[in-house]
Amino acid sequence: MNYYTEAFSEAFNLIIAMDQELLNVIATSLRLSTTSTIIASTIAIPLAVIIARKDFSAKKFFNVILNTLLSLPTVVIGIFVYSLISRRGVFGEYQLLFTSFGIIMGQTILILPLITALVRNTIFSLDEKLYKTAKSLGATKKQQFKLLIMEARYGIIGAVIAGFGRVLGEIGISMMLGGNIRGVTRTMTTAMALETNKGRFSFALALGIILLILSFTINFLVYFLQEGEHYEQR
Repeated sequence: MNYYTEAFSEAFNLIIAMDQELLNVIATSLRLSTTSTIIASTIAIPLAVIIARKDFSAKKFFNVILNTLLSLPTVVIGIFVYSLISRRGVFGEYQLLFTSFGIIMGQTILILPLITALVRNTIFSLDEKLYKTAKSLGATKKQQFKLLIMEARYGIIGAVIAGFGRVLGEIGISMMLGGNIRGVTRTMTTAMALETNKGRFSFALALGIILLILSFTINFLVYFLQEGEHYEQR
């Protein structure tokens, strides 16, 4: 019992004292996760609008592929990106393996289907009458797109936040593509695995507490946005 008490005590002391090593790991995680989420969202949101609003011959097939990618293990994505950026890979000459860019590339691929699918589902659930009315009143395509984004804003923001939470807590891609390099690619999850193996349980526990707080905050924001969306629909 004393072991756990001491470990939690040391972990909270590290957090309260704002240990520099702890802060560096957290900052690296947030930087990589934020960058990946921004890139993925920039691609996913317009793609989701096209899938939801446009009719094309391969639409059903595209949706099946998109839904399949949602359950793709992170290790598979890690292996795929590794094959591209390793020394013998297509982009091997750029030396991207074990760099921040490598992690960002893998994380972007990981959450791209997630954000796309969530935004697509949000747009599917919108009231079609509003969109048709705007179109009948002579709204331009740009105005129609703005209306669509405004109506789906809660769902879109929720999808982006969900994507951020997904990459923040993943470990496979970060470990395979980043190499867990201190101050460069060491994220909270990879640091937790490393420090636990080294016997620094209190440090890993401190990171776990921070990650848990961040996860709770993210889930609360998603729930709050969903409630706001339901309230507006009423």
